Amino acid sequence: MELEKIFIDIPIEKIHGSFDCSVSHMTLDSRDVRGDSIFVAIKGDKSDGHVFIDLAIQSGALMIICSVMPEKIHENITYVCISNIERFIGVIASRFYGHPSETLKVIGVTGTNGKTTIATLLYKAVGHLGKKAGLISTIENYVCEKVLQTSNTTPDAITIQRLFREMINAGCEYCFMEVSSHALVLGRVNGIKFHGGIFTNLTLDHLDFHKTLSNYLEAKKLFFDMLPQGAFALVNSDDEATAKLTRDTKATISTYALLKDAFYKGEIKELVFPKMAFEINGLQGNFKLVGDYNAYNILAIYGTLQILGFEPNKSIQIIERLDGARGRFEILVSKLGAIAIIDYAHTPDGLQNVLKTISNINQNKHSIITVFGCGGDRDRTKRPLMTEIALRYSNKVIVTTDNSRSENPENIIADMVATLAEKTNIEIILDRSLAIATAVKSLQSGDIVLIAGKGHEMYQDIKGLKTHFSDREEVEKIFTF
Repeated sequence: MELEKIFIDIPIEKIHGSFDCSVSHMTLDSRDVRGDSIFVAIKGDKSDGHVFIDLAIQSGALMIICSVMPEKIHENITYVCISNIERFIGVIASRFYGHPSETLKVIGVTGTNGKTTIATLLYKAVGHLGKKAGLISTIENYVCEKVLQTSNTTPDAITIQRLFREMINAGCEYCFMEVSSHALVLGRVNGIKFHGGIFTNLTLDHLDFHKTLSNYLEAKKLFFDMLPQGAFALVNSDDEATAKLTRDTKATISTYALLKDAFYKGEIKELVFPKMAFEINGLQGNFKLVGDYNAYNILAIYGTLQILGFEPNKSIQIIERLDGARGRFEILVSKLGAIAIIDYAHTPDGLQNVLKTISNINQNKHSIITVFGCGGDRDRTKRPLMTEIALRYSNKVIVTTDNSRSENPENIIADMVATLAEKTNIEIILDRSLAIATAVKSLQSGDIVLIAGKGHEMYQDIKGLKTHFSDREEVEKIFTF
């Protein structure tokens, strides 16, 4: 590879050394450096990669890309200094790995809720339809059948391009990926040529990062602005943000909806736990995904499959077979007929959607208990709203810890209950394990407990310390099946 070519049109401030070095690996993580590596030093909110330059060189890095040239220069190392490096690293990484998204059909999914379910089930559906695909999601990344763990909804720009290259090498034709608002603002998806994009919805979330809902919307709009001519944009026309998001897109717009006219129009025919009879453009199926919000997810999945050229009836049949993503309306039923539902809902809209669905399927008016907390170091404005929603749809609410991170858990819970005029039908149990056990042990046959907020997560982060924790495992300790 001619390294000089990956920097064409990149505004380099300073170069030290030669591009005549043999490298085949690029990373932002000094722990991932090996003897043929380019190490990219980026200054983040919590750490500064420039601090680890010497360590990366000791581990074998041959080239350093940075935004500030270090004081100590190693004569046998190549340094490339670029200001605003975050903006360009995706483009550089794409070139380094041979422009993989020009071959791989990359479809991004963005929105507040539904990203994981849509991306994951598209990955599964395409596999059932005989095509090889990759997945980049909140829960796991997949290269065909090979699973890779993930820590962010959208990985860093270099990891994304490396994954794309691995997918191509493994014979993948498609990649379905979640595209978060953080990734868009921080430039993690720069350098990707998207084949298409899907918009789910826009509701209150991430205001700790974006500050205002308007900024949050503008962040999502970046995705549709970057879609190229010839790409598709499949959007939820029932969401009022859709028109603003797609105003300047070059992509071909298709729509899906339950309420408005749309290319892909759906109607719920019957909701009988644990299945939903749902009609799309005159074709009816019985789906394992239930509720209005899952009806939108099914429409997005079906619409995408049609745009990609799959046969309508076969697409319906495949989607009927799919279970939800792990930790998304995950249902456990005890031998006695009590029901536990584990869901990642961590926004007011997400929690309301799940609880409305539970209310709709609770035909015999059994007791509904909601156990949830709110994350620390995140948007505080949603905390009392979520408590009010939980009380509106539940017979009892148990407020507990989520991932409090660096915040005091007691302060988070104080925010959650601050606006309540009276605290009836609500109990505060700080220990999440005890909170879940208290709720589950109280269930009678037909009663339902919703355990919300953490979903698939296998840890709890309290005061900066991560320990193993699984909502599902906590239920399984008590339930007999």
